[in-house]
Amino acid sequence: MKICLFNNNRLGVVDGNEVLDVSSVLTRIGASEYPYPRGDQLIACLPELMPVIADAIQFARRYPLSKVTLRSPVANPGKVVAAPVNYQAHLDEAIEDTATFSRAHVRKIQETGLFLKATSSLVGPDDSVYVGLPDRRTDHEIELVAIIGKRAKNVLAKDALSYVAGYSIGLDITIRGPEERSLRKSLDSYTVLGPWLVTADEIENPHALAMTLDVNGKVRQSANTKDLIMDVAELIEFASKFYTLEPGDLLYTGTPEGVGPIQPGDTINCEIERIGKIIVNVEAS
Repeated sequence: MKICLFNNNRLGVVDGNEVLDVSSVLTRIGASEYPYPRGDQLIACLPELMPVIADAIQFARRYPLSKVTLRSPVANPGKVVAAPVNYQAHLDEAIEDTATFSRAHVRKIQETGLFLKATSSLVGPDDSVYVGLPDRRTDHEIELVAIIGKRAKNVLAKDALSYVAGYSIGLDITIRGPEERSLRKSLDSYTVLGPWLVTADEIENPHALAMTLDVNGKVRQSANTKDLIMDVAELIEFASKFYTLEPGDLLYTGTPEGVGPIQPGDTINCEIERIGKIIVNVEAS
């Protein structure tokens, strides 16, 4: 199932070129009192909501997909966890390009570890990316994103995929420079997620998905998740040793080779097999 949030955070199911409004099921989540529970409550309740959503589809109002505004499919992630240099070819290009990539940031992922992005940087696919520091080089990075579905701590890789609610396309927008990654990658609009959440049952093997990114029609990144250094399951094992992963946490799994600069006026087209595609405009802030 393809689950989206659209317009003023209506809940939808994507069926071909239409969005079916199933927002009525949101009342099943229930009210929470302060202090609110950690994590995204829609994602936390998704297993119980799935049969209710299936029933609601029968009576749902339909909207043309082209006429709605798609939001981030996860509204309230507690954490955005990201994997640096997790494709060998990207590591190789970073090592070779000493002018662009700081030497401190070209170590293997097993050595450098993961990093966090500010949740305030998260936007949906129909939002624009706003170049925050125009005097600095700003790059695109396409990534497969795993959306955590239930609390995970010290999970083994062999069990890890059972903790995934679904998958989405991510854009990890990046300013190049010597600062820590979490600073350079956390400007407003620098974390794009969309177009929807594809439930994990529809992607049995996330380690064989082709992906492409083009800017203004010119292909820059073309790869397959089979080339990940640490695959999705291994990343969840790695991350859950350090963090307690909560429902709705986002795991950006790394970008392949071909990263390059973007500027206001550009259009970024991203596609990942079995998930879909997003088209993101770049604007001046």
